[in-house]
Amino acid sequence: MLCGILGKTFQLVGYTIQYDCIAHCAFEYVGGVVMCSGPSMEPTIQNSDIVFAGNLSRHFYGIQRGDIVIAKSPSDLKSNICERVIGLKGDKMLTNSSSNFFKSHNCVPMGHVWLEGDNLQNSTDSRYYGPIPYGLIRGHIFFKIWPLSDFGFLRDSPNGHRFSDD
Repeated sequence: MLCGILGKTFQLVGYTIQYDCIAHCAFEYVGGVVMCSGPSMEPTIQNSDIVFAGNLSRHFYGIQRGDIVIAKSPSDLKSNICERVIGLKGDKMLTNSSSNFFKSHNCVPMGHVWLEGDNLQNSTDSRYYGPIPYGLIRGHIFFKIWPLSDFGFLRDSPNGHRFSDD
């Protein structure tokens, strides 16, 4: 009887480990549901909106200008940020100082991207911390799940950015 209980316990532990591994791989490589917070991406993504972040595009197709991504914050690696990709390697980015008086050019180095929020007046982004390493990108957000009134693919930047390779 003890062997039967012990065998069932080991079987249950084995199934639990298998399902945990499958769930980990699904969330790490396929994607998952994310609740966004903060004003950085308003009006495209509002506080408490729920979106789907796909990770396959990050691994197989790469990140393009105009994509909305989730990345580790370069100033606090324990937190995530949600921003739009504005520049890729080699792009020259014109930035304003907080006083809007001084302007400077920053070149996006290889292996980095330039991120900005759609809410330029209330976003801490690459204008603040510079280009971020591609390795900090966790996923590509392309679909809004909640609220149901906004269900569907996310729209283009409201800031008039043109994202062509011209």
